Amino acid sequence: MLVANVQAVVLEGVGHASIHDNDLASARAEARNAAMRDLALQYEARVSTRDTMENGVLTESRMHLAASARARNVKVIDEHRTGDLLRVTVRGDMSAAYASCDGGETGRLRKWVAVTGFPLLHPDQARVGRIDDAGEILPQQLQQGLRETGNLQVFSATDSRLFADLLNTPTLPQGGNRLTNVIQVAREMGVQFVVAGVIRDVGVADPAAWGSSVLDKMQRGLGAADMRRRFTVDLVVLDGFSGSPVYQQRFETAADWNAGPGSSAGFGSEGFRKTHYGEAVTRVVGDMARAVTEALACQPFMTRITRVDGQQVTLASGATAGLRPGDELHLYRSARYFDSLGGTPELSDSQMTVTLNNVHPDFSNGRMPKVGGQVNIQRDDIAIIW
Repeated sequence: MLVANVQAVVLEGVGHASIHDNDLASARAEARNAAMRDLALQYEARVSTRDTMENGVLTESRMHLAASARARNVKVIDEHRTGDLLRVTVRGDMSAAYASCDGGETGRLRKWVAVTGFPLLHPDQARVGRIDDAGEILPQQLQQGLRETGNLQVFSATDSRLFADLLNTPTLPQGGNRLTNVIQVAREMGVQFVVAGVIRDVGVADPAAWGSSVLDKMQRGLGAADMRRRFTVDLVVLDGFSGSPVYQQRFETAADWNAGPGSSAGFGSEGFRKTHYGEAVTRVVGDMARAVTEALACQPFMTRITRVDGQQVTLASGATAGLRPGDELHLYRSARYFDSLGGTPELSDSQMTVTLNNVHPDFSNGRMPKVGGQVNIQRDDIAIIW
């Protein structure tokens, strides 16, 4: 449920920061962040306390201050330096933040997603209706559903089979289901997320109901045969930088397979779509697309650093992803250790940001407060907007 909509209010916030070693850029960024916190606390602040009692005696008392607000059209309207103290004043349109996840600042950005093939766990089940192409057609339909949302940049990788061990997919990231497979696909396609899955069941409830004898045909005609067909698919969305699952769900349905002889020739054929089963599957694919869209709306926007030259940083995303000049991204170091080279890369906050000044369709660049070598920011590190 969403908090009732509140009219935006224009407020001013003030932040201070000390200037160390004449590093005005870092002090400016710190003061701006402090001013943004001041804006949020002015608009809506919540104070909570927690007291701990032992044998009737107060042993601990804590107070927590939090804000729930969204700032738009933020501008620096004043900057004043007094010795080594910098004061920054900002002005912004403040409104209440949603209680549910709405993507925050990333809501306007288009995350890049690759959809891989959905192999059949039991290919022999597809012989009825000749739907053995389901592993390629289903992800194509899912791609179309994701594109229609307009919030994602979707790429096709339906010829890629991400996992070798279909039985344990996506629960075991071991053996043939190594997370490095995900990272490799994401890196090759330049995407932030990889959508994969397995079609676990497309079997009919009663194989005998599809016999060719006169009795079988009479039972089907009278509705005495069990003509239901199952559809079960496991869906997983994986982070392309770490390989870790960010969303998993099993989708299931069942409906009558009322296709006439020869009327269905493929998972995406018109004859298939007209069956009760095809209609049910279409609804499930729509549910899958909505689930992926909602799950990714709650994820931060992340992109790789492709080049660092002094204080200049080049990113692998640009205007097609929704980035604009003036956007500020937080920089994170990506590291692997010799004792776990095949494991998930670890991200550490560099406490640095990059402010974009040039945005091109497929890449962008900007400036960070310090030289990359001083803070160990380099190619293949990560820039994030939360």
